[in-house]
Amino acid sequence: MSPVALPSQRAVVLYGPRDLRVEERSLWPPQLNHAQVAVKSTGLCGSDLHYYLEGRNGDFALQAPLVLGHESAGVVTAVGPGAKGLVPGQRVAIEAGIMCRDCSYCDAGRYNLCKGLRFCSSAKTFPHLDGTLQARMNHPAHVLHPLPDNVSFEQAALAEPLSVLLHASRRANLVAGQSVLVFGVGAIGVLACALAKSWGASRVVAIDINQARLDFAKTNGFASQTYCLPMVDKAKTSDEQLKRAKENVQIALEKFNQPDGFDLVFECTGAEPCIQMSIHAAVTGGKVMLVGMGSRNVMLPLSAAALREVDIQGSFRYANTYPAAISLLASGKLKNIEKLITHRIDLKDTARAFELLARGKDEDGNMVIKIMIQSS
Repeated sequence: MSPVALPSQRAVVLYGPRDLRVEERSLWPPQLNHAQVAVKSTGLCGSDLHYYLEGRNGDFALQAPLVLGHESAGVVTAVGPGAKGLVPGQRVAIEAGIMCRDCSYCDAGRYNLCKGLRFCSSAKTFPHLDGTLQARMNHPAHVLHPLPDNVSFEQAALAEPLSVLLHASRRANLVAGQSVLVFGVGAIGVLACALAKSWGASRVVAIDINQARLDFAKTNGFASQTYCLPMVDKAKTSDEQLKRAKENVQIALEKFNQPDGFDLVFECTGAEPCIQMSIHAAVTGGKVMLVGMGSRNVMLPLSAAALREVDIQGSFRYANTYPAAISLLASGKLKNIEKLITHRIDLKDTARAFELLARGKDEDGNMVIKIMIQSS
């Protein structure tokens, strides 16, 4: 008896820096406790771009062909044995991390720190786990989250980066009435502004080096006031660098009429000068939440933090955030959030999407913030 031929589906596969190929791959039925999802929308993010441009993201280098993408939503097309709570035709957001569910971190609800965690589109583990830039994929049912009718696939794809900020805000104990400063108004920074505002922050302001992005944040109500950092030559010594960081941020604080600093500072750039400035930007007794991933080794003005009891906290991905993220997206409290999506591109043209993201502007000079890859 001849074997039954499997149906095929399209996938966009990265083989190396800027070597992205559209392939037809066999589509296997979902296994135990898994469901099959037709991916409808996938947002591209900074880590995807690093893999595309460099074949690596920080310490994690490509060791085999990899499907990128992890900010996604779609429709369940098949349900495997044992998969609970899902039926074909159900609309879902795809949580990309697959935790072991059997370690102390998972037991404590901190599964983002699980040592056995596998993450779609990350080269940290090998064999790599393919991401969502494919027409269909099989995924564990317990990390597929049903969507309310008023949340679109594109909005649901934003649940992933929004989860990053929800997790960071929970760690920082963000509460209503606090003043918030955000460094960097790319997609993550804009979401930090939007979330802080929705949680009742008394004031939300932003700093960046890109005036166009700052104008976007202010025009759409994400930040009440902005400040564009001037471009200057690189400091020649470490002392000069730290001195300049303090001076630059003091100018910004004066512009904001908040010379004593802000209760909470979200650092969303990962750039060393901004991390240094963020410590001086926090009020005495305030907090700095490091969200951006950038410089691996950073020189910090630790005495300035210690003497003023400024807490410096890190945040890695998220845990137990998707239901809250989806609920917040459905609530309408994140006003204008869909304007983050500046470009929509078909799956087969993903390479062009990455080139646009790398340039930051399209062929007509329009700003690129969040690109959604669409599958038919």
